[in-house]
Amino acid sequence: MAGSHTLAETERQVKDKIGFLSIDFRAMAVASNLFRAATAVRNHFERNVLAKHDLSWTAFVVLWVVWIWEPIETRQIAEEGGFSKATLTGVLSTLENRQLLVRRKSESDGRLVLVDLTPAGRDLMQGLFPEFNAGEVELTSMLSNDQKDQLAEMLRSVTAFVEAQ
Repeated sequence: MAGSHTLAETERQVKDKIGFLSIDFRAMAVASNLFRAATAVRNHFERNVLAKHDLSWTAFVVLWVVWIWEPIETRQIAEEGGFSKATLTGVLSTLENRQLLVRRKSESDGRLVLVDLTPAGRDLMQGLFPEFNAGEVELTSMLSNDQKDQLAEMLRSVTAFVEAQ
C-alpha cells in the first residue's frame, strides 16, 4: 500500500469526490495506477534487495546503465536513467568513493566525461542482478507468461508515446 488507503478505497473516494466531472476515468486509472505501481515496485526493491547492498534506486540505475553501456558519457547516463545532471553528479561521486565506478575524460573530446565500472562494480552487478531478477519474478508471479508479455508491450507503447512528445 503506497499510503494509508488501499487502491480500492482511493478509487472509490476519487469517484465520490470528482465523479460529477466530465473526465475519462479509465485514462485516469491507467495513469494513476502506473505511477502507484512504479512507486510500489521501486520501494519494494529498495527495501528488499538494494538495502542489503547499501544502494538507493538511483544508484542501482546508474550502475545498471553503466554496466550495460560502458563506457558511457555522463549525459547519456542521466538521459537513460531519467534524472538530472546534478543528481547524477552526487550519485557518481558516492559510487566512485565506494570504488564501484570511475570517471575519466574522453580521449577524443576532453569536454566529455566517460564512466566505467571498476572490477568491484562489475562483481557487484553480476552478483546483485540475479537477486534483483528474482525479485522481478516474485513481483510478477501472479501473471501468466502471456500476461507478462502483454503488459510489457503495453508499457513499451506508453513509454514510446511519452518519449515521442
